[in-house]
Amino acid sequence: MTAPATTAVDTARLGVMLNDLRLPTIKTVWPEFAARADKEGWPAARFLAALAEHELAERDRRRMERHLTEARLPPGKSLDTFDFDAVPMVSKAQVMAVAAGDAWLSTGANLLLFGPPSGGKSQLAAALGLALIENGWKVLFTRTTDLVQKLQVARRELALEAAIARLDRFDLLILDDLAYVTKDQAETSVLFELISARYERRSMLITANQPFGDWGKVFPDPAMTLAAVDRLVHHATIFEMNVESYRRRVALDRKRGPGRPLSHPDRRATAASVEST
Repeated sequence: MTAPATTAVDTARLGVMLNDLRLPTIKTVWPEFAARADKEGWPAARFLAALAEHELAERDRRRMERHLTEARLPPGKSLDTFDFDAVPMVSKAQVMAVAAGDAWLSTGANLLLFGPPSGGKSQLAAALGLALIENGWKVLFTRTTDLVQKLQVARRELALEAAIARLDRFDLLILDDLAYVTKDQAETSVLFELISARYERRSMLITANQPFGDWGKVFPDPAMTLAAVDRLVHHATIFEMNVESYRRRVALDRKRGPGRPLSHPDRRATAASVEST
């Protein structure tokens, strides 16, 4: 057998073996790297390390892409674009520390964001979700009412425990707009079971318009309200975002454009006219 024929056979065998080993990136790039290694006289260790680095980098990219798809985050929300000046009571340094995730997600702690409608809670929650995914954590963002309805269906099908267990694959479950759960025993009971199941095991980030004192509007049973609050705050960081509309402020500043005075918080009539959402 001639040398070119032998090389062709070895190349074909290598492709099959790399498929079996599930190393698609190495299968794609190795001829280019091999040619460069031959030309530049790379030692074998450098050649293998270069191939391994590319395989790992591509796996990270695919994992990030998969986790972003699963997370269902609202698009365009990131900590880089979040206007911390609009919520001065929230420390940017603290938020950036939270975005690393290690100090709280690994212990099943929670994060609670309170404030009026349009105060920036959902934007900050989504931005934190993106940052945590970039740091290697698995996140799911959902409106509380949507998830509660899915869990109610699971209960009717006698599969509630399994449905809640499937959510364990997410390090962080972001429940947006807790306030909009109706004061209905069936809805609030599945929400309570979810909170109880994740207690001290998996983390939750909850946004809510009402302080704890008004959660009786969500949970009709006072004992259930107390138990839910107790489980959520036992290991929790709480951000109070009691500011005028974040979206209104952003809309004003966008309309203002460069070189014009910053919007004043007392000019609410003007602000209301440009609020788009």
